[in-house]
Amino acid sequence: METRALQFRTTGGPEVLEEVRLAVPDPGAGEARVRHSAIGVNFIDTYHRSGVYPATLPCVPGMEASGVVEAVGEGVTHVAPGDRIVYFAPMPGAYCERRTLDARWLVKLPAAIGDEEAAAAWLKACTVEFLVERCAKVQRGDTVVVTAAAGGVGLLLCRWLAAVGARVIAVTSSAEKGALAEAAGAHHALGYADMPARIRELTGGRGAEVVIDGVGRATFDAALDSLARRGLLVSFGNASGKVGPVDFGILAAKGSLFTTRPTLFDYYATPEDFAAGTARVFAMWETLAVGVGQRYPLAEAARCHAELEARATTGSSILIP
Repeated sequence: METRALQFRTTGGPEVLEEVRLAVPDPGAGEARVRHSAIGVNFIDTYHRSGVYPATLPCVPGMEASGVVEAVGEGVTHVAPGDRIVYFAPMPGAYCERRTLDARWLVKLPAAIGDEEAAAAWLKACTVEFLVERCAKVQRGDTVVVTAAAGGVGLLLCRWLAAVGARVIAVTSSAEKGALAEAAGAHHALGYADMPARIRELTGGRGAEVVIDGVGRATFDAALDSLARRGLLVSFGNASGKVGPVDFGILAAKGSLFTTRPTLFDYYATPEDFAAGTARVFAMWETLAVGVGQRYPLAEAARCHAELEARATTGSSILIP
């Protein structure tokens, strides 16, 4: 069996993505073959393509998708052929029509959740779950700053944080995006030029308990300067590039701050963590009000990447095989 796929043979800009046909193996023990309905697009896909994160070449990018199970290998009992599923997986490979992968990552979709909304938000929603509840351990009444707040993860963060009682300050690149973040539950919206002065003003000079930052290098210093004494910077993305070497003395000088660079798969590493995290996401799904911001045909993945990196998108983007 073959599948149509998008892959890159060398790292670089969106133009390195090319359409190919690849063999799809039958599932072995512990594996399943899935026919994709919709494919989620995430910034990590651009990191693999550009070489920010290493990838084995040639590489088919993509970490999440929804679809239907076509076949399962020996030992797979939690899903069966015909089941509607969604997944994120640690190895890229989702930019295709069909894929065989480790079945442990497949989760059955409830009838109330559509394929497109699942693909648009599954990895992002699980990311938000661990960032808020198990990494930052946000408490009711905490002030939390969210950068890139009108993006796919950012809007979900605004909704989740507001639902658990945090005071949310959204940082975006335009007033229009700020309005989207406020509609998603942010209590205040401001631009990057206003960090950290405006955040200090909004908090009576104290600063925020937590900054959740997906931008990286361009916002690192401002994020630290936006924190209260003993505050936490959660740096989970590199949209502007990696932060680079850090003098830990800065953390002491700015108020005995904490910082962490977490990844999804360290928080979903064990079966127990995976089960608890995904159950919490399903419980919060209605609150998240998941929507699709942009739809692209699979063949136009390069255009999708270019617009994502140019911050020309809002919310979540998906590819349709």
